[in-house]
Amino acid sequence: MSQTDSAAAPASPAAPSGDADTAALAKGGRTNFFGFILRLVARLPFLYVAGRWYGPEAVGRFAFAVLVIELVAQLATLGLKRGLAEQLSINGADHRTVVWDGMFVAFLASAAGSALLFAFPQLMYPAGDIGGADRWMALLVFAIAGTDIALAACAYRFDIGATVRARAIVEPWVISAAAAGFWFVSISDGLMLSYAAAMLGAFLTALIPMLRHYGGPRGWQPHPAHLIAVARRNAPLAAADAIEWGTRRLDLFILGQFTSPTIYGIYYMAQQVASLPQKLKTSFEPILGPVITRNLAEKRLAAVAAQVSQVGFWIIAAQAGVALALGIPGEAVMGLVGPEFVSGTAALAFLLAAEVVAATAVVSEAALVYVARHRNLLISMATLALQAIFSVTLILIAKSMGWPPITYAAAVALALMLALGFASVVKARLLAHVLGAPVNSLRWALVWATAGAAILGWGATQLPEWAELLIGVPVILGIYSWLIWTRGFGPADRALFKKQPETAEPVPTA
Repeated sequence: MSQTDSAAAPASPAAPSGDADTAALAKGGRTNFFGFILRLVARLPFLYVAGRWYGPEAVGRFAFAVLVIELVAQLATLGLKRGLAEQLSINGADHRTVVWDGMFVAFLASAAGSALLFAFPQLMYPAGDIGGADRWMALLVFAIAGTDIALAACAYRFDIGATVRARAIVEPWVISAAAAGFWFVSISDGLMLSYAAAMLGAFLTALIPMLRHYGGPRGWQPHPAHLIAVARRNAPLAAADAIEWGTRRLDLFILGQFTSPTIYGIYYMAQQVASLPQKLKTSFEPILGPVITRNLAEKRLAAVAAQVSQVGFWIIAAQAGVALALGIPGEAVMGLVGPEFVSGTAALAFLLAAEVVAATAVVSEAALVYVARHRNLLISMATLALQAIFSVTLILIAKSMGWPPITYAAAVALALMLALGFASVVKARLLAHVLGAPVNSLRWALVWATAGAAILGWGATQLPEWAELLIGVPVILGIYSWLIWTRGFGPADRALFKKQPETAEPVPTA
């Protein structure tokens, strides 16, 4: 969409009202927030088992293999994780054909990626010591890419429950249970096998509701020319997705070039703890895309800006609360994973801050990929380059100062925070310019709530470690939530916690 599109056309009579859009976003957010809680509860046992039973070195080896597999899977989706909603929104589109074309394109790309990793397993395991099952992990590429596309298809039908079941129930509980089971039967590569079981389980869980919504491939035929056009059309989306994914993995890759697997494993665990508030972002991702594409189709650009600002505030408010609750008692939190991981507390603090800083960029990009995809791609590439420059520079400074290698972990985390801050500022300004409407997710209530939680949190750190976690974490969350609710949430924000009647949604006219 060009800038001239910023002159919003009158809304169609069939266009849903702003209240209905807010209700849809709130409903999807509520459903997936419940999924976030489930995922949080289920993921903690895996972190405990991996850290205390398998140890930092095994975790480091596992982390690098997963890094490579998920990178190839991300590329194999060809941008359809978000581009599918745009394809389905085209007038007259055959939804079943669109979905199965997407799955087929992902299968072809996954086959190429899997073949490469299968032929060169050292890409996944650069330290060597490749076992019999390690090479076969390359076949997980399609399971991961297929899950993303199946869940995107379900999200277009507002079926957020499919994402909750696959990502918040099956995936984390299977990997936790399998990791414990493989350890008890003394299988050395239990972390990778448990990961494989979780990815396959999530794929099957996502495929079943997709089949219910769109039907099977009976009678469907691939159209090569159309598939090539889809792949070409989604190239900027695919690149943006890969770069966004890369900003959350580049720190791992760079750190791996300067440190041992043990330091790498400690940082990976800090990243896993810090990624828990990141999952709050995914509470709105599945529903935000379809709402944005529908409003863009109706030229309701001001509504898109309002929705991005609204969801951005929800995400920042939630992420900041979780980040404070995990970051203030950071040493106690990392100590739960294992005593060896406490040294990663500084990295954890920077990573948690990075998640909060990144929220504005994430929600802005949810719209930019449709209205300014090439400019969004350039900003993402600049962000990635800045992150690389900051990371290497800070590591070299730490090295020249004679600081221990664990400080390199804090250096790459700080670099990530700075780069994501740049992305948030620039992407929000670009989106406001294109839409011709302000985009701002920050409110003063965030400052008051953060200050109150920080003061009480400092007091909690004076308690014994067990009390710091059992008493301090709930107190931090409690005071933060109360201040946000009373000083920051208006009627539209509180819709997030109110169940809307089904009849509240307008019925489209013919």
